[in-house]
Amino acid sequence: MCASSERRSVMAEGLNRVMLLGNLGADPELRFTQGGQAVLNIRLATTESYLDKDRVRRERTDWHSVTVWGKRGEALAKILAKGSTIFVEGSIRTSSYDDKEGNKRYKTEINANNIILAGRGGGGAGRGAEDGGSFGGGGGGGGGGERRGPPQRGGDRPAPSSAREPEGGGGGGDDFGFGGGNDDDIPF
Repeated sequence: MCASSERRSVMAEGLNRVMLLGNLGADPELRFTQGGQAVLNIRLATTESYLDKDRVRRERTDWHSVTVWGKRGEALAKILAKGSTIFVEGSIRTSSYDDKEGNKRYKTEINANNIILAGRGGGGAGRGAEDGGSFGGGGGGGGGGERRGPPQRGGDRPAPSSAREPEGGGGGGDDFGFGGGNDDDIPF
């Protein structure tokens, strides 16, 4: 077999890759298979804005079903909530099933292999980039990011003391978590 035919067969395999940035429309739902495997189901809304033919700005929201498997799903179930903004990387999966009347139904979902926390949707508590971190797989420098505590859910779960802002409000302080509290000598 020559090199050009080898290249053609590789190229013919195709690519199934999805990247979405959106907000959770509901709290995620964690379930377990009969074999004990964790499955996290997420409803993700992505919104695009565009100009219609009359030059009026319109918005279009699409809803996506996202599935996260295993330990990653269990970990995300503890920190994600309705309104969380996440970046999802994965692939599209379509499956079919028979409904109660015997009709064949199809569902399309995103099988996530990498999720990056992008903050809180709806203007949450000013934590912004600190909510960032990565729950995902490898390759190309990706992978687990360090988290400094779960996003706040309206006060129902306090952050670890290392992630809390100093008493008496925020402002100033140590932006990078090194404990010094005075980063004024950093030139950027």
